[in-house]
Amino acid sequence: MKRKEFWVIGELAKATGVSTDTLRHYERKAVLNSHRAGNGYRQYPEDAVERVRMVRQGLAIGFTLDELRSIFQVFDRGGAPCQQVRNLAVSKLAQIEIHLEEVTALRNDLRDALKDWDKRLAKTTSGQRAGLLKTLVARNGVRSSSALFLRRPSIKKKGQKA
Repeated sequence: MKRKEFWVIGELAKATGVSTDTLRHYERKAVLNSHRAGNGYRQYPEDAVERVRMVRQGLAIGFTLDELRSIFQVFDRGGAPCQQVRNLAVSKLAQIEIHLEEVTALRNDLRDALKDWDKRLAKTTSGQRAGLLKTLVARNGVRSSSALFLRRPSIKKKGQKA
């Protein structure tokens, strides 16, 4: 990629594969900085491509924009936020481990329910109710954390606005 003194928003968006709206959002969240040229256009520093890529990768592994802002503030003042980054990553990993346990438990609950439901359906005449959902109550229901998992927002796909 050709070195530039600065990037205008459209060029930066194209170079990083994100929308101009996303870049403006990153500015509002203070993870990306620009200044206004005499013509009023935003100008991003030469290293803005690398910054946007760091933001995208940070988001991809579970960091929030607020967490990244805190890290970049230290970095931009000449500090070394490496331990902060590592501690955040440790916390994210712990959250993922808990989430995996919850998802595994949900999978096992669902497998057990399906086995039970298949037996009930095999004994039920066509058109008759088998009371499948009622059996969940008898089984002490599905874990509340599993129910929360089912209601969590979907993970953003590549190319979606952050």
